[in-house]
Amino acid sequence: MNKHFVKNWLLGAALVASSSCHRNPITGRNQLTLVSEKDVQSMALTEYQKFLSTNKVAPVTDESTKMVKRVGRRIANAIDTFYRGRGLTDALKGYNWEFNLVESKDVNAWCMPGGKVVVYTGLLAYTQNETALAIVLGHEITHAVAGHGRERMSQQLLAQGIQVVGNVALGSDPGTVDIFNQVYAPSAQVAVLLPYSRKHESDADHYGLIFAAMAGYDPREAIPFWKRMAAMGGQKPPALLSDHPADEDRIKKLEALMPEALTYYKTGG
Repeated sequence: MNKHFVKNWLLGAALVASSSCHRNPITGRNQLTLVSEKDVQSMALTEYQKFLSTNKVAPVTDESTKMVKRVGRRIANAIDTFYRGRGLTDALKGYNWEFNLVESKDVNAWCMPGGKVVVYTGLLAYTQNETALAIVLGHEITHAVAGHGRERMSQQLLAQGIQVVGNVALGSDPGTVDIFNQVYAPSAQVAVLLPYSRKHESDADHYGLIFAAMAGYDPREAIPFWKRMAAMGGQKPPALLSDHPADEDRIKKLEALMPEALTYYKTGG
């Protein structure tokens, strides 16, 4: 490959990256954002509806379904309160929250852009209680509201040299759609083709605890829950662990975050 071409491509990529980095108003991190929240929400809605149409959704009368919806709504309300209190309601524009329980042995849960949340019945045997479920949903929803998926998607687009700023419609470009599916599709949530980074996991642990606490759930439940998840690891860990390393280091970090989270639990925000 021509050295000048490579040099020019690298220079162009660096310029795109530097001009497309934005500071996240909650986490304070600079994030690469080559794609808009509106675009990924539109694509996510299509994928979410397809997923629900091809999987067995638990009845709304099921007590476990009622619990998932109850916990989800409380977490969503806490997030709305958190963002509104900081004058950041625009950051949640387009979020129309939905919570569904899907019958599957997979130990997993995920949240797509726009607030489309799914919990698998296989997870409930390990959460064991409503508070632990709130810990999981707080964590997974943080990934969505903090734009972690868009950041991962942008990194992949830049790495593959796909131009998306102003001249490519996300939903019509095959390469872009493929990357979207790797990041957001339910199958990707299980296979974890593009695992979350340590920074993303740190964000999700931190603010997930805060959101659960604001929703009225004791954040200290995170410690026994993640210990249960770590104990069931082995050579083939459950999907929820494949990009959420539940080890001693994680537990220590959660313990360090607990004093702050407890202030939200005691005050409600």
